[in-house]
Amino acid sequence: MKIEQQIAAAVSAALAELYGQQVPADSIQLQKTKREFEGHLTLVVFPYLKMSRKKPEDTAREIGEYLVKNSDAVSAYGVVKGFLNLTVASAKWLELLADIHADEQYGLTAADEKSPLVMVEYSSPNTNKPLHLGHVRNNLLGWSVAQIAAANGNRVVKTNIVNDRGIHICKSMLAWQKFGNGETPESSGKKGDHLIGDYYVAFDKHYRQEVSELTQQLMQQEGLSEEDATARAKNEAPLMREAHDMLVKWEQGDPEVRALWRQMNEWVYAGFDETYRALGVSFDKIYYESDTYLEGRELVLQGLEKGIFFRKEDGSVWADLTDKGLDEKLLLRADGTSVYMTQDIGTAKMRFRDFPIDKMVYVVGNEQNYHFQVLSILLDELGFEWGKDLVHFSYGMVELPNGKMKSREGTVVDADDLVAEMVRQARQTADEAGKFEDMTEEERSEVARIVGMGALKYFLLKVDARKNMLFNPEESIDFNGNTGPFIQYTYARIRSILRKAAEAGLDCTHLPAAGCELSTKEEEIVARVADFAAVVRQAGQDYSPSVIANYCYDLVKEYNQFYHDFSVLREEDEAKRQFRLVLSANVAKVVRLGMGLLGIEMPERM
Repeated sequence: MKIEQQIAAAVSAALAELYGQQVPADSIQLQKTKREFEGHLTLVVFPYLKMSRKKPEDTAREIGEYLVKNSDAVSAYGVVKGFLNLTVASAKWLELLADIHADEQYGLTAADEKSPLVMVEYSSPNTNKPLHLGHVRNNLLGWSVAQIAAANGNRVVKTNIVNDRGIHICKSMLAWQKFGNGETPESSGKKGDHLIGDYYVAFDKHYRQEVSELTQQLMQQEGLSEEDATARAKNEAPLMREAHDMLVKWEQGDPEVRALWRQMNEWVYAGFDETYRALGVSFDKIYYESDTYLEGRELVLQGLEKGIFFRKEDGSVWADLTDKGLDEKLLLRADGTSVYMTQDIGTAKMRFRDFPIDKMVYVVGNEQNYHFQVLSILLDELGFEWGKDLVHFSYGMVELPNGKMKSREGTVVDADDLVAEMVRQARQTADEAGKFEDMTEEERSEVARIVGMGALKYFLLKVDARKNMLFNPEESIDFNGNTGPFIQYTYARIRSILRKAAEAGLDCTHLPAAGCELSTKEEEIVARVADFAAVVRQAGQDYSPSVIANYCYDLVKEYNQFYHDFSVLREEDEAKRQFRLVLSANVAKVVRLGMGLLGIEMPERM
């Protein structure tokens, strides 16, 4: 039984004996005592004044005295007005640590076949360009949200929707046809996603040139204003018309267009997989817009027949949401081609047909808040009960300081460049700090990868996901402060202590039988370690990896203060030394479990 439950049961017994009132233990609320007061747990006595018919201070004192005499969980008490501050007996902290020590997966709840099934969608790349910094935050958030859901006893399916069709894909295809001269990843030595991204940039370059030339012609020949001429030029530019023609051919199943599309997508997927491996993320099921848009179009047409949607004069199909305080939403273009909303409707239907999903979580940036508000309404109107219950995990944008790590085009930070730079900086910083002494070159490279990726992941995940953030690579690799490397270094330090203890034949596996009085700092650390289970629950309820991240930081910060003030290996009292070794082992265990929920590896040596 947890300490809080034991004390709540004792308070229930106190109220029954002192005031003749039966109060269920599960209705008695205990809070953590504020730092400025002595004690561990606080009972607010105001709810019990009617039954005691005494002043708050007197009531608190009577309950406190009863608990000290009749409960082995309480060793002392203090009264501050109507607040009863209780000090937990050292023996109970030892019992609590023993329970934690016995559970290798402390704080994590395993799922079974009856557990709710949560599907988490993240990544959602386009096959016309490489993954960038925004995708990195998306993937890391999605992976962590999925891990936290699993840690809370849910069955989890991690899923991805690849946007592999549409006008943006055709732009890359058309540019490769016109300017590629048969270039491949093998012939160029480029990753496939980078190669295709280069042609997307090439399309934009040539398209801008065409628009500029056509704008001048329209202004000179037809006397149009620059604004009107530019608007017309953007629609009439030959490259854009060809791209639209290619999209129509793709949707009609043209064999040549489809063959080129499949080939170029295969190049991109190989590149994506390499980036996903570097980030340490994966998926259980991948959906493709090229499959789901047809399902969505069929559902939209059914909705049109039922009068849920309407068709405009140009043939386009829309949803009228004005009665819900929104606007009209395009679902099918005039030429019959689909939009993102159509695809998402089809994808949702396919997913719920494939899996008995209890909760659907979309990890998508906050610029799509309106999109998911509309999607929820449309799915509900189409008769899918789960529509109104979908969760949009909306997160803010991430930027770099000006001038830092510019990408090849100087506009968007490439994910592969970012990963490589993080590992390089981790190696340089660790070398300069002397962290890699007595390691082989292979070990240094592996630890640099673990630390570089840990720095990246922790920095992006420690911030409340709803906020926009500034990612500073150099700051993230600092071995001091609220960073991944600081936590990793503390973990490695504890592992080193435990290795030395084992080499010296000291017992790191059992707590002392009895007679070990704990300091306030040691009790605080046991309490903080015990908090991990509640932190995991909170992170699951709030969809918040940052709760886990900041808990891990607070824990290692407390441990470092303890390590500075107390001896562990050099402690002469055998019982105290044994306790501190077991305490250290459990701090390391909980940190490893917590950081694991963020997808962060922990090095055994640093």
